[in-house]
Amino acid sequence: MSSFLFLNASAREPGHMGNTEALARRAAQSLPANSEQTWLNLSELHVPAFVDQRHTKGTYSMPQGDPRVLLDSTLHATDIVLVSPVYWYSVPSALKIYLDHWSAWMRVPDVGFKESMASKRLWVITTSGDRAKAQPMMDSYRLCAEFLGMQWMGVLWGKGGAPGTVLADTDALQVADGFFQK
Repeated sequence: MSSFLFLNASAREPGHMGNTEALARRAAQSLPANSEQTWLNLSELHVPAFVDQRHTKGTYSMPQGDPRVLLDSTLHATDIVLVSPVYWYSVPSALKIYLDHWSAWMRVPDVGFKESMASKRLWVITTSGDRAKAQPMMDSYRLCAEFLGMQWMGVLWGKGGAPGTVLADTDALQVADGFFQK
């Protein structure tokens, strides 16, 4: 059975769905009924900034609290979906912190994070005003997948802007309806 982890990186106010989440939820409707879906809103989790101790301590202890929720959810998933609007041509800060913690999780004894990630698929769903300006962020995610040996499943991009803009992007909605059928 497939287990999809949707990591929503929107910085919108709680209770206000942005374009990227709307597009992701549209795409998720086409998942098989027996697919497990876990949706986590990164802005609602308390994840501290990453502290790089690779060259001092060399290892990290098992995370606690919300970072542990993220680690466990990541390890459980067969598919990780980054629901990532573009902010200032880049990765949203909450998602960047999550990705930074991958460096720690690779060094937690007996977790096997890097080996586990190699069996997973990475998908990205994003919206922005201009796809070309989103490309550096999309390339960053692809490189993360390659580093961990994950299967890169590509990007679903839609036209963003004010809330609801993506709902008029018929091309993006059509792609969304079959995005997870790869």
